[in-house]
Amino acid sequence: MVTDGLRIGRSVVIPERELSERFSRSSGPGGQGVNTADSRVELSFDVAASPSLPAATRARMLARLEGRLVDGVLTLASSEHRNQLANRRTARERMSEVLTAAAAPPPRPRRPTQPSRRAKQRRLDEKKQRSRTKQGRAGNWD
Repeated sequence: MVTDGLRIGRSVVIPERELSERFSRSSGPGGQGVNTADSRVELSFDVAASPSLPAATRARMLARLEGRLVDGVLTLASSEHRNQLANRRTARERMSEVLTAAAAPPPRPRRPTQPSRRAKQRRLDEKKQRSRTKQGRAGNWD
């Protein structure tokens, strides 16, 4: 699989040399090649020591991925496909998605707003109408 690296967002590309892959046998049902095919892929990326990440992005990623990192390394496994190449592709796509979400800038702060006078009046009118509807039902149990 020849690629120049893993794209994170629009501007950051992680070089191929910073990713490490490990292969092992997948669990689950198999056929004749089940005991010989190493189709499960573990893809690892050292977020804490990566020189290709800008400092601000690295800090944001470390904070957001805190629960998933082991010694600053993010590891994802893929074993849903029967062949290694498809699992490698899936692992890289998933790694790209996770890192892109972790590197995204924080959302803009919410500006507090208040409902308009018309919206408040409409809400009260609807409550009064609902009350009248329920009042009209009372006492009709003959």
